[in-house]
Amino acid sequence: MNGQKKHRINDQIKVPQVRLIDADGEQLGVVPAEAARARALEQDLDLVEVAPNSEPPVCRLMDYGKYAYRIAKEQKQRPHNTQLKEVKFRPKIDQHDYDFKMKHIHRFLTQGHMVKATIMFRGREVVHPEYGRKILDRVVDELGATVRVDNPPKMEGRLMSMIITPKRD
Repeated sequence: MNGQKKHRINDQIKVPQVRLIDADGEQLGVVPAEAARARALEQDLDLVEVAPNSEPPVCRLMDYGKYAYRIAKEQKQRPHNTQLKEVKFRPKIDQHDYDFKMKHIHRFLTQGHMVKATIMFRGREVVHPEYGRKILDRVVDELGATVRVDNPPKMEGRLMSMIITPKRD
């Protein structure tokens, strides 16, 4: 667990004096570490070093098991980082290549990432942007109601791109 690596508890605290805070958040002042450990034992709590870099280190009386559980639970609830993944197509893409790239797009979307679908035009292909538009429309049609188009297909130089994201339930 993450919480256990960050804080020293009970007998792991090797300093002679600590600034003690009780379970209610009230400061009890600077006391010998042994007295703080005895007080924690007497109240059936743990002595947890919350600010090791201060002088003297700040320790708090708390139930460390509950604290570590709460920290782990909060970290699980945090949203995961979403990235923008780009998948590039060509206007005259073969069916197998298209299917393969669609598999990648589907995987990225199920992982919760945003996907930028890009059509790369070369040479005289740029005079037929409708070919690229057809491919991007086909991508959206195949993914159906599971996606939302954030940026509709737009031509930028020799590239036509759109951004799609998974729909949240």
